[in-house]
Amino acid sequence: MNKPFLIFQLRPEDDVSDNELASILKYSGLKEKNIHRIRLEKKGIPQDLSLEDYCAVIVGGSPFDLSTPEVNKSAIQKKIECDFERLFGVIVKNDFPFLGACSGNGLLGSYLGASISTRFGEPVSCVTLTLTEEGKNDTLLSGFPEKISVLLGHKEACDSLPNGAVLLMTGTSCPVQMFRIGENVYATQFHPEGDSEGFIMRINAYKHHGYFQPNKAESLIEVVSQHNTPYAQKILKRFVDRYAG
Repeated sequence: MNKPFLIFQLRPEDDVSDNELASILKYSGLKEKNIHRIRLEKKGIPQDLSLEDYCAVIVGGSPFDLSTPEVNKSAIQKKIECDFERLFGVIVKNDFPFLGACSGNGLLGSYLGASISTRFGEPVSCVTLTLTEEGKNDTLLSGFPEKISVLLGHKEACDSLPNGAVLLMTGTSCPVQMFRIGENVYATQFHPEGDSEGFIMRINAYKHHGYFQPNKAESLIEVVSQHNTPYAQKILKRFVDRYAG
């Protein structure tokens, strides 16, 4: 591997952030020596960052919501959103390899002109998604079953497919679950790195953040503990294998 993968994280909680990173490494096959990790919730994207130093970008989830009224957004959230607007200008123009999950999906969708709202929010759960015809032919999804299970939980989502995007996967409660721009820029509403251990930690960390009623935390933990999502995790592995050089 000639260049590292750039991993952006946006979670303020150290234990949740560390677990998310560990899951990304576990299911992608990456080692710590192969990545450059930046926690954006601290200072945002460095001004001097150059994508030429990396082979691809991976963005995880966060408790930030794009649909939050501007007056209620923190200074760091506003900075992160502005930073991504600048970064996507380079990524999309150059078709630079990118995989954004959940928050990464919303940030990319918003940049591409999609409205982001709570209309298609989904509670923490394991859901079944369907591959589109374009999805069946995509490099990251080829050979998959028509329907796969994924772990997710989000208060907001794209109201419609972003301009110029190709829909790869859809769901009953939330229609835009995975899309692609160009040949190398991907986004998923679900968490390809998600597993029961990580989701149990997130349920406990975010049970007062409006994703679900706090008194339902234990029942949600029981639900996510019963499901595996190997095809979702394979997306992460295929992305890394494709761009590792």
